[in-house]
Amino acid sequence: MTNAHWFLLVGGLLLTRGLTASLLQRLPVTPAIIYLAVGLLVGPTVLNLFHFNPLKESALLEALTEVVVLISLFSAGIKMPVPVSLARWRTPILLATVSMAVSVGMVAAFAYYFLGLPLGAGVLLGAILAPTDPVLATDVQIRHPGDHDQLRFTLTCEAGMNDGSAFPLVMLGMGLLGLHDLGEFGLRWALVDVLWATLAGIAIGVVAGAALAHLAWKLRGESAAHTLMDDFLGLGLIGVVYGLSVQVDAWGFLAVFFAAVALRQTELKLAGASQDSLNLTQTERIEAGTANATPDNEPPPTVSGGSLVFKEHMERLSEVMLVLLIGGTLFLDSWSWRAVGLALFLFMVARPVSVLASLWATRASWPLRGMVGWFGVRGIGSLYYLMYAIQHGLPEDLALELIQLTLIAVSLSILFHGTSVKPLMSRFWRYRKRLPAS
Repeated sequence: MTNAHWFLLVGGLLLTRGLTASLLQRLPVTPAIIYLAVGLLVGPTVLNLFHFNPLKESALLEALTEVVVLISLFSAGIKMPVPVSLARWRTPILLATVSMAVSVGMVAAFAYYFLGLPLGAGVLLGAILAPTDPVLATDVQIRHPGDHDQLRFTLTCEAGMNDGSAFPLVMLGMGLLGLHDLGEFGLRWALVDVLWATLAGIAIGVVAGAALAHLAWKLRGESAAHTLMDDFLGLGLIGVVYGLSVQVDAWGFLAVFFAAVALRQTELKLAGASQDSLNLTQTERIEAGTANATPDNEPPPTVSGGSLVFKEHMERLSEVMLVLLIGGTLFLDSWSWRAVGLALFLFMVARPVSVLASLWATRASWPLRGMVGWFGVRGIGSLYYLMYAIQHGLPEDLALELIQLTLIAVSLSILFHGTSVKPLMSRFWRYRKRLPAS
């Protein structure tokens, strides 16, 4: 395909998506399925008008997926409900740690015993496929900052954290393949890749997000005429936090997610304190007979709120491009029994079992556990980890094998989860409405 053909294809797809937004909302499938179908149609599977080679373009695809995941993690973070509490975050934390480890172990065992892959490759494959996706799972994720639905919160928070918590396991798999230094008895991996990188990433994100919130609030408070570009501030926070994390060997995905969480939490705390002060001042003026009795309740502007719409638009645009490219990588023979079997094992066995294992001692309801166990959407994060491994020396024959396995798993996730999300979510909400009010 020429550049002109690409512009026609993508432009036509975007126009169609924009003009049929209300129609697509009524369809029983997600838009990602349509993008994938278009990619399969124009790719090698049907018309063979173009073929995207992820092995040759791994550097480009790594950069694209890295940016997309960062923006999606930031969007997820600023939609987290307020306030943060350990009791509410316990379930997603268990999913991002215990469930993650169990899932990686089960996929690694399947790859080793049934697919004949080396142990290191099995662990790497498990880590690539373990994180759930904040990009393709928008229908089961928090829709706005005021959304307090427990299921959507759990899936959103899990996706925000496990894109970072998967990194130590990726490094473990690469270390077992001789591509990363694990240290004697794995000590370096445990201390640096697990402990230091995780804690440092969270700390960098929290400090940076809170600092920006205070700075922006102070600047807006000094002068009503002082305007801020919230979109730029959000992107700048992502860039600084991620860059600093990489410099100190911390997990940047975790840092960006927690920077967004800290930004929103801090801004709303400042807004609450300011509103209390405003109401007190208004009351004093009323008692003195110098003010009207109706305070101005319009919420103050925030960086998190101002940047959210822009980030969500970028998410939708990136979803179109990347899912289209996924469809354009696949041939008919890509759908081998090995790839399909692995995907089915991941969706039907590894994900549900790992969720049940991690939530066994919690008070989560069984319908909630069942929904979380099914909606472990795989997507752009898996592509990033795969490209990262290729760019760090994964042998070509093994890279080709993992590419096929990963792309089929992601494609089937788009199909299975994209066709089941609306009916299952509707049924779940009907069940919730029948429950007695507590």
